[in-house]
Amino acid sequence: MKPTPSPAPRPGPATADVFSRFYRVYGLTLKSAFPLKSLALLERARPPAGGSGVIELSRGPEPLPRASGPLPEPGPEPWFKRSVLPDGSEFLRWKGLFEFLISAKGEKILCRRLERGSPEVFENYLLGQVLSFAMAKRGMEPLHATAVVAGGGAAAFLGDCGRGKSSLGAAFLGAGWPVATDDLLVLGESGGNYLAHPGAPRIKLFPRSAKALLGDAARGVPMNPLTRRAVIPLGRGQFFGEPAPLRAIYVLRPRTSRRRIRIRPLPRRASFLKLLEHTYNPVASGRSRLAGQFAAYAKLSASVPVKTLSYPRGLGKLPRVREAVLADMSS
Repeated sequence: MKPTPSPAPRPGPATADVFSRFYRVYGLTLKSAFPLKSLALLERARPPAGGSGVIELSRGPEPLPRASGPLPEPGPEPWFKRSVLPDGSEFLRWKGLFEFLISAKGEKILCRRLERGSPEVFENYLLGQVLSFAMAKRGMEPLHATAVVAGGGAAAFLGDCGRGKSSLGAAFLGAGWPVATDDLLVLGESGGNYLAHPGAPRIKLFPRSAKALLGDAARGVPMNPLTRRAVIPLGRGQFFGEPAPLRAIYVLRPRTSRRRIRIRPLPRRASFLKLLEHTYNPVASGRSRLAGQFAAYAKLSASVPVKTLSYPRGLGKLPRVREAVLADMSS
């Protein structure tokens, strides 16, 4: 989940958008009609050859098109609302912050920032929750995971909110190992191997964790008005901006009183179920998506080691956990 610059101009009525910005993130190319400050490290000078893996980001009209009548009932969060239009496009709204309209095939996203949506929070949601809906429409299956790169390969930490994925990632970062992605992990295949694609160069931490693991200089802006968890930008050397071979996936177990650090391999069936349990976007559904999930996670569980990781909680214990994971990766 992560001095404030002056707000960027709010997107107004749609005109003839010019896609002058190109960013390579999560294995996709974003063609944007407006700059994305948090992706400055991933900006490309020119568009890719061909149209594969491209999503267009445009300023939306006011208001965005949506299903006629009142908005649907709130989702899991009372301030988040979603509706599916007759043509298969999806309307997403975070009350007072922003609205998005995702095309039926996930190749276009209209964006509109509302009165309380700061540029930083806008980009945080666009590059996480919103993109995950577009990915689902394109047959991509991101995992709810943080990945770091160490020893020539990537380790992914899988878990629900509050399990410590980002804090463990920050423990690696504090020791000089770069982060590939935080919270949302997209995997690709190449030559029979899985690659962890770089996400947005940021990490989401509570202030106490950020100070303890990264020092006083690690500062960001709150993810949203309801939390103190901040989005902290990562610079060069802190962020791994190229696909990295995935060595192992570690499922973080619930809080435990055990004193020992334990890493245990999971059998293939249990690995498959854990991957399915920790898909990033459980809201987008449908028969075709479920079939795609089963196929993708069955193949992944047969190709990459999936292990449970349990350890005593506490920021001071994380360096030992980091060393245990590094030893396991090298073995």
